[in-house]
This record gives sequence, structure tokens and C-alpha cells, in this order.
Amino acid sequence: MNIENLWAPWRMAYLRELQRRADALGKPELDAGPFLTDYWQNPQEDDANHVIYRNEHGLILLNRYPYASGHLLMALGDPRPTLLDYEPDQRAELWKLLELGTDLIQRTLHPQGINMGINQGRAAGAGVPEHLHAHLVPRWRGDTNFMSVCCGTDVISQSMAELLALLRKTSQELGLPDLKVRS
Repeated sequence: MNIENLWAPWRMAYLRELQRRADALGKPELDAGPFLTDYWQNPQEDDANHVIYRNEHGLILLNRYPYASGHLLMALGDPRPTLLDYEPDQRAELWKLLELGTDLIQRTLHPQGINMGINQGRAAGAGVPEHLHAHLVPRWRGDTNFMSVCCGTDVISQSMAELLALLRKTSQELGLPDLKVRS
């Protein structure tokens, strides 16, 4: 089997920034910080933060450092570290965001599959362990997976701005609020 490399240099920029911040604080490592809470509290920055949808409970946004094109994050506005720290009705709202994110991905990108996941706690790979969030990663046969790069890998190249516009167009077709008209 021939193994090909798939380059994703934005991931290294992310890792270097985390290390730079950790070094500046004199810490051995640092997580991604409270960016989800910051995004939640600053809806006027939704375009810059690639937020596709928000409601009174939470938001859906493009992952700034994706594993694949169209990688979405869903989070409630109330930051809690574990799923069971949320009340049952809050967990239901998180699930509704996952369902909506799945619908947006399927209608917009038409993937052959979708990885759905929650990394609860640092040991499970959570980059923001204090704010539980879910991931949706569209998948196509022959693309990358979370752990390895396979031979015959194709990269779906699409800018974040273009992808954000496509996903927002789909959300409008579904009758969801248009975030661009909000001030």
C-alpha cells in the first residue's frame, strides 16, 4: 500500500499558537481557551467567527481548524465540562443542534458519511474541556480520517468563506434566521 501525505498546515498554526500562549504563561500546555463562550457572547462577530446558526440555546459554526471541509461544531451557550452537567432539556437542545447541523451538511455538501462525536475531557481529546461541544465531520470515501491518511486520498478544497455562504444559504432555505441581517 502506498501512503500519501495530506498537508493541513492550518492545524500546525493552531498548535503553534497554543504552545506560544502556554509558553507566555509559563505553562507546559494550554487548551484552546474559552472561544466558544466568547463566540456565544459576541453575536456581532458571527461572520468573523464562521457562525452559521444560533438560537437562544446555542450555536453551530465551522471549525476554524477542520479535519475535513465542512467540519462543524455545535455548542450550547452555557459552558459546562460534561454532558451530564447539563439538564435533560439542555441535552435535548444540544441534540437538536446536532440534528440541524447534520441536515445542513447533508443538504449542502452531500457527503457519503458523517462522523459525529463529543470529546469529553482532556484525556478524550477535548481542546476546550471546560465547554462541551459536538463535532460533525463530513466524509467521503478515500478522504482522511481522524487517525491516518490513506492511499488515494483526495482533498476537498474550499475556502471557509465560500463554505459559510453555502451553509447559510441552506439554512435560509430551511427557514432559519438570516444571521447577516442581525446587528
